[in-house]
Amino acid sequence: MPLDPFLAAKLHLIDGLRWEDPADPEAGRRFDAFFRDPAPWPDPEADTEEHTVPGPHGPVPIRVYRPRGRRPGPALLWLHGGGFRAGDLDMPEAHLVSAELAARAGALVVSVGYRLAVDGVRYPVPVDDVRAAWQWLTGPEAPTYAGSPALGGASAGAALALSAAIRLRDAGSAPPAALLLAYPFAHFPVPVLDDDTAALMRELPAILRFGTASIEDMVRNYVGRITELPPAAMPGAAGLTGLPPTGIVLSELDDLRPSGDLLARQLTESGVPTRTYLAAGMLHGHLNRTPSLSEVDRSLAFFATLLTG
Repeated sequence: MPLDPFLAAKLHLIDGLRWEDPADPEAGRRFDAFFRDPAPWPDPEADTEEHTVPGPHGPVPIRVYRPRGRRPGPALLWLHGGGFRAGDLDMPEAHLVSAELAARAGALVVSVGYRLAVDGVRYPVPVDDVRAAWQWLTGPEAPTYAGSPALGGASAGAALALSAAIRLRDAGSAPPAALLLAYPFAHFPVPVLDDDTAALMRELPAILRFGTASIEDMVRNYVGRITELPPAAMPGAAGLTGLPPTGIVLSELDDLRPSGDLLARQLTESGVPTRTYLAAGMLHGHLNRTPSLSEVDRSLAFFATLLTG
């Protein structure tokens, strides 16, 4: 289907802009207007605590979310996206998603401030940080929760979650109860879009697209090259047998969506129970917007159901 009507009506605000433009006041106002949703986000019933956990490259910041006034049920380790080089614990894809899932699923959610691929940091350092946070969550110092924790993330964070799950499997460690992956960036090269989606994507401003050069740049920055990649760096190339049940949220109008589509087929072929939810008319990164957009609300509900089901 075409782009969500609410977003489509605002495309003129960002036409011709680049991500580096918000330093210009007028560009900043246009960005702010584009990312303003139908209603403000009311903080859900969740409490937060800041912690750090020890890791092989130094302390790793985490933020712990608890359902307010309730004993946590399931648990989730959650990883934001940002192309491996951007993002933090305060971005909506980290904070909003974690708070919403804590409240909706009655879950203990741990959001991880893994090291970004900047200043010489490369794979596998971010995965090492995720593993350190996982060891804390599954160790004696973690807060109380029920059962085995799940592991998940969005975009590049979904790739990190999948890489960490593969590492746990290969080490013979107890696996996550489930994987929750939002619009995963798991393959290089990324498969091509189908013709109908490609035609719709061509109507979007360039700033909302992932072209060949930008995808290559993300991978080169993260791994240091685009040849002979370690399979677990872009984990769609790794063996997937033996991974836990997986839920995948896809953004319909997303140049990276074919990676998520292919990953779902690969997991199914590998014997991994897999469910998908296609967020109609949504762009990549739609979990950076609020549940006042119906497809954001439905995507969060899909993940909450996987945690509690």
